[in-house]
Amino acid sequence: MSTIAIILALLVQGLIVGALARLALPGRDPMSIPATIGIGIAGSFIGGLIAVAIFGRNASFLLGFAVAVGIVYLVRRSRGGGLTEPGALHR
Repeated sequence: MSTIAIILALLVQGLIVGALARLALPGRDPMSIPATIGIGIAGSFIGGLIAVAIFGRNASFLLGFAVAVGIVYLVRRSRGGGLTEPGALHR
Protein backbone atom coordinates (compact mmCIF):
# COMPACT_ATOMS: atom_id res chain seq x y z
CA MET A 1 0.00 0.00 0.00
CA SER A 2 1.17 3.49 -0.69
CA THR A 3 1.99 5.94 2.06
CA ILE A 4 -0.98 8.17 1.27
CA ALA A 5 -3.37 5.22 1.49
CA ILE A 6 -1.93 4.22 4.87
CA ILE A 7 -2.29 7.78 6.19
CA LEU A 8 -5.89 7.98 4.95
CA ALA A 9 -6.69 4.60 6.53
CA LEU A 10 -5.22 5.79 9.86
CA LEU A 11 -7.28 8.98 9.72
CA VAL A 12 -10.50 7.06 9.05
CA GLN A 13 -9.74 4.54 11.79
CA GLY A 14 -8.88 7.37 14.18
CA LEU A 15 -12.14 9.14 13.39
CA ILE A 16 -14.18 5.97 13.94
CA VAL A 17 -12.45 4.99 17.18
CA GLY A 18 -12.52 8.56 18.51
CA ALA A 19 -16.18 9.05 17.63
CA LEU A 20 -17.15 5.76 19.27
CA ALA A 21 -15.16 6.73 22.36
CA ARG A 22 -16.98 10.07 22.56
CA LEU A 23 -20.32 8.30 22.15
CA ALA A 24 -19.46 5.82 24.92
CA LEU A 25 -19.37 8.58 27.53
CA PRO A 26 -22.69 10.31 28.19
CA GLY A 27 -23.07 14.06 27.88
CA ARG A 28 -22.29 16.64 25.25
CA ASP A 29 -18.60 17.05 24.44
CA PRO A 30 -17.45 20.19 22.59
CA MET A 31 -14.50 18.60 20.78
CA SER A 32 -13.48 19.29 17.19
CA ILE A 33 -13.16 16.64 14.50
CA PRO A 34 -9.32 16.89 14.41
CA ALA A 35 -9.26 16.40 18.20
CA THR A 36 -11.54 13.37 17.83
CA ILE A 37 -9.24 11.92 15.16
CA GLY A 38 -6.19 12.58 17.35
CA ILE A 39 -7.78 10.84 20.33
CA GLY A 40 -8.77 7.89 18.14
CA ILE A 41 -5.28 7.55 16.66
CA ALA A 42 -3.64 7.88 20.08
CA GLY A 43 -6.02 5.31 21.55
CA SER A 44 -5.40 2.88 18.69
CA PHE A 45 -1.64 3.34 18.93
CA ILE A 46 -1.46 2.90 22.71
CA GLY A 47 -3.94 0.01 22.58
CA GLY A 48 -1.84 -1.68 19.89
CA LEU A 49 1.31 -1.29 21.97
CA ILE A 50 -0.43 -2.77 25.02
CA ALA A 51 -1.80 -5.67 22.97
CA VAL A 52 1.60 -6.50 21.54
CA ALA A 53 3.23 -6.26 24.96
CA ILE A 54 0.66 -8.45 26.72
CA PHE A 55 -0.65 -10.83 24.05
CA GLY A 56 2.19 -10.79 21.53
CA ARG A 57 -0.18 -9.86 18.71
CA ASN A 58 -2.08 -6.84 17.52
CA ALA A 59 -5.69 -6.55 18.70
CA SER A 60 -5.81 -2.81 18.44
CA PHE A 61 -9.47 -1.99 17.66
CA LEU A 62 -11.14 -3.15 20.88
CA LEU A 63 -8.23 -2.23 23.11
CA GLY A 64 -7.74 1.01 21.18
CA PHE A 65 -11.40 1.85 21.76
CA ALA A 66 -11.02 1.25 25.51
CA VAL A 67 -7.90 3.42 25.67
CA ALA A 68 -9.60 6.16 23.62
CA VAL A 69 -12.53 6.18 26.07
CA GLY A 70 -9.99 6.64 28.85
CA ILE A 71 -8.35 9.52 26.98
CA VAL A 72 -11.73 11.23 26.43
CA TYR A 73 -12.42 10.84 30.15
CA LEU A 74 -9.02 12.34 31.01
CA VAL A 75 -9.68 15.28 28.67
CA ARG A 76 -13.01 15.87 30.42
CA ARG A 77 -11.33 15.70 33.83
CA SER A 78 -8.67 18.18 32.73
CA ARG A 79 -11.47 20.61 31.78
CA GLY A 80 -13.03 20.29 35.22
CA GLY A 81 -15.76 17.87 34.23
CA GLY A 82 -16.58 14.33 35.17
CA LEU A 83 -18.01 11.16 33.74
CA THR A 84 -21.26 12.72 32.53
CA GLU A 85 -20.28 16.40 32.25
CA PRO A 86 -17.64 17.64 29.79
CA GLY A 87 -16.52 20.52 32.01
CA ALA A 88 -17.25 24.15 32.61
CA LEU A 89 -14.63 25.67 30.30
CA HIS A 90 -16.55 25.24 27.02
CA ARG A 91 -20.18 25.85 27.98
